[in-house]
Amino acid sequence: MSKPLTIAMPKGRIYEEAAELMKRAGYYLAADAEESRKLILEFPEQNIQIMMAKPMDVVTYVEYGAADIGIAGKDVLLEQDRDVYEVLDLQISPCYVAVAGLPDKPLGRIAPKIATKYPKIASDYFREQGEQIEIIPLNGSIELAPLIGLADRIVDIVSSGRTLRENGLMEYQKIADITSRLIVNPVSYRLKSNDIDEMVRKLSGVVEVESS
Repeated sequence: MSKPLTIAMPKGRIYEEAAELMKRAGYYLAADAEESRKLILEFPEQNIQIMMAKPMDVVTYVEYGAADIGIAGKDVLLEQDRDVYEVLDLQISPCYVAVAGLPDKPLGRIAPKIATKYPKIASDYFREQGEQIEIIPLNGSIELAPLIGLADRIVDIVSSGRTLRENGLMEYQKIADITSRLIVNPVSYRLKSNDIDEMVRKLSGVVEVESS
């Protein structure tokens, strides 16, 4: 038997959706796998092992070869610009990146302040719009920034929009639609191409059924 495929999986909601997708593709993960304190979960009967990681770290593990395959949000891929192959849109955990702020508050003419945990995405977007901005990096509670006058706008993930509405903010522009993607380490793709292609084929079949 070939060496097991190591798959970096994000903790949280994406894991639940990804695990269900993999189950439908014939890869049966333990239902309570995420509840375990173990960081590496073995499934020898399927010749795979799962590495539990924070969503922002999945791409790093795959790029450096610690994992052969990973499941990462498109937002992470856009922000980090890593050397990995993006082989399949899994079409799970849909959301989008947007610009938001207080209603009826125009951007200042001189370098408006943008609070975000996505500095690259924000900078690239406003550069395309011909806007010179100042980035204020934050890791959580991004919506607080315009409320206390720290920033003119925020760039953040939007799912339902409820958090924006409850904090009196409005969406100004959508930047990019986001779903979770299957990514592969380039070296692993050469060395384990048969196993990886088989997984991609099975998952593609499930995604096509789900989207039809």
